[in-house]
Amino acid sequence: MPDIFRQFLSWFQDNPQSPSLTSPIQPRPQDATFTVPVLLIHYFPVSGDQLDVRATGDVRGSLAEIRQHTERTTQRVLEALAQGSIYHGYKDPIAKPSLHYEIVDSLEFLEPLPTWRKPGHKVPMTDYQAITARVDARRYVEGRGVKEIWLWGYHGGVVDLWESNMAGPWGDISNSDRDPHDLPVYQNTYTFYHYNYQRGPSEAVEDHMHQIEAVLRHIDPDLFWNKFVGKPGEGRCGWAHYPPNGERDYDWRNSKTVLTDIEDWRPDGSGQRIAMNSDRWNRDSLTWFIYWMQNLPGANNNLTYRGRPLTNWWTFIGDFDEAMKGKMGLY
Repeated sequence: MPDIFRQFLSWFQDNPQSPSLTSPIQPRPQDATFTVPVLLIHYFPVSGDQLDVRATGDVRGSLAEIRQHTERTTQRVLEALAQGSIYHGYKDPIAKPSLHYEIVDSLEFLEPLPTWRKPGHKVPMTDYQAITARVDARRYVEGRGVKEIWLWGYHGGVVDLWESNMAGPWGDISNSDRDPHDLPVYQNTYTFYHYNYQRGPSEAVEDHMHQIEAVLRHIDPDLFWNKFVGKPGEGRCGWAHYPPNGERDYDWRNSKTVLTDIEDWRPDGSGQRIAMNSDRWNRDSLTWFIYWMQNLPGANNNLTYRGRPLTNWWTFIGDFDEAMKGKMGLY
């Protein structure tokens, strides 16, 4: 078995439940404020029963192994995203999730990703127009309410990709170059996530982290980016790459202790600050992501700003179109 798949299978054996700060939380679908329907797509180019390295570059393994890896990782991502949407879930045992993700269909193609030569890219870009046409994505987005498309593909140094990409009547607010022509626009907004099956659940969830950051920063850059995220070393809540004590990109293992109000964040900075370092999230990136998400103002947050209550920020992920139609803000 190739090392990459042995590594991930070992991780799942050692971590059968969601890594959490206390005990694992398994959100119940009926408790969630929003259901997010997902279309799952897999591209597995094969030669016999093995991945075809002529297409995937440095990604190797058998078809059976890659199917098992993507299936397990997808399940872990579903759990982590739901768990992350529980406001202060690490300390509130009765808090409920804002999001429940539901796979409405799973499609598989035993062929290379379609690509095209996009100016400014050293290698061919994944052709998302071709993929959405191949699966008749309009039928899923407009007919079945799909809000997210998760693509399992590869990078391998041979194709380029966007970790997240959005299309819809409100434009493209995503972690991409926001090219209005790289995805078809339908009546409803949808977000396209491109996972790399050379990676694991942390990297897949990180795609969602950056999408959350892009959307909330667009809605209110001052309240979200300046006051919630804050500057490095300032002791506010941080973002995907920078925890409260972060000093550089991907600084999830930093043992430096800082005072932070992440667990009692209030826009005016009046929350209680506690000493914290990477021990709080077990020096693990996925645990950090879940912890960070659980500190986003969610359902029943009881926070105010400028005399007005903060909204449930997960609304922008759970039902972006309705939030935009209602001219909803972060408060």
